[in-house]
Amino acid sequence: MKFIYYREESSNLWRWTLYGEDRRKVAESVEKYYNQADCLAAIELVKNSKDAEVNQR
Repeated sequence: MKFIYYREESSNLWRWTLYGEDRRKVAESVEKYYNQADCLAAIELVKNSKDAEVNQR
């Protein structure tokens, strides 16, 4: 798995995408971040969420 973070040309805001080993997109940020540090913090949040509850709606 690999995270890629980037600045969108159209909005000049930061986003991230998570890719699987097969290079297919697994997840991406819905939120856009004004600064790179906030984008990286969001990536860390996702990386550390292995113990998050999973509930059916």
